[in-house]
Amino acid sequence: MTPLPSASIVIPTWNRCDDLVTVLEALDGQWLAPDTKVEVLVVDDGSSDGTRERLQGWSGRLPLRLLSQPNSGPARARNRGCEEARHEVILFLGDDTVPAPGLLMEHLEHHRVFADQEPLAVVGYTTFPRAYDSPFLRFLNEYGPQFGYALIDRPLAVGFNFFYTSNISLPRKVLQEEGGFREDFPAAAWEDIEFAYRAVAHGLRMHYQPRARTIHHHRVDVRTFCLRQRTSGRSAAIFVEKHPELADFLGVNRPRLSATAGRVQAVLLGATIAAAEAISTTLPHRLYQRFVDLCYLEGLARGLHGR
Repeated sequence: MTPLPSASIVIPTWNRCDDLVTVLEALDGQWLAPDTKVEVLVVDDGSSDGTRERLQGWSGRLPLRLLSQPNSGPARARNRGCEEARHEVILFLGDDTVPAPGLLMEHLEHHRVFADQEPLAVVGYTTFPRAYDSPFLRFLNEYGPQFGYALIDRPLAVGFNFFYTSNISLPRKVLQEEGGFREDFPAAAWEDIEFAYRAVAHGLRMHYQPRARTIHHHRVDVRTFCLRQRTSGRSAAIFVEKHPELADFLGVNRPRLSATAGRVQAVLLGATIAAAEAISTTLPHRLYQRFVDLCYLEGLARGLHGR
């Protein structure tokens, strides 16, 4: 039997020390086949919460290397981890996405079974803890605003827009050949999808393996997600400047309300969603979608105007 590939797990982090420790503890609890080579690389992106001090004495089951850099954003942090990685497959995790016990083996086994389809990226499934569950979060997780797992209808032919660095693995050589992630994206928004767009165009395949699970320990509410969508919109202005053929995909050509009218609609819809969340009531998806679209388009308009 073909052996499992070796793996370097790359985790960029910024001021989430407690969550990061939970992720590392879960990685140490992973079941591994004999002789499987695995390393963990944590890239500290200029944290000020004691992350470096806490990890300097780390003595987990998996070998861990701590890399540090001035705060430069997630794209640079991932690139740094890949530059230092020693193994065949890179597995990206978030510093708040806690792996389920079989996650690592699911990724590596998928690469082994589909070795004839390499280069291959394996997208795992990320969800929220049950304690965070709500109708709005389920919509965000399954229908596209944050993740879009319910929209994947062909698990062995996944589109570039499902490249989620909270839980994904791919050959290190693909990252090297593509030059990694573009570092002029200042936030964690679109820089991973932009990389996937280039890599898929050059032959990268993408599969979805829902058994490779992580739990996203990050609380999200209506207000914080609107802020995230505005950031995503601003980053989309960078994306479309690099790839103008994606203007429709990124919403550049969509009709937009005036800034005032859009903000008023977003506030009213946000208040409606928050009230429904308080009593665990599910609203029609079109209302959730309209709210996240308004927040995104506001950020996009600002980004386009600024550029």
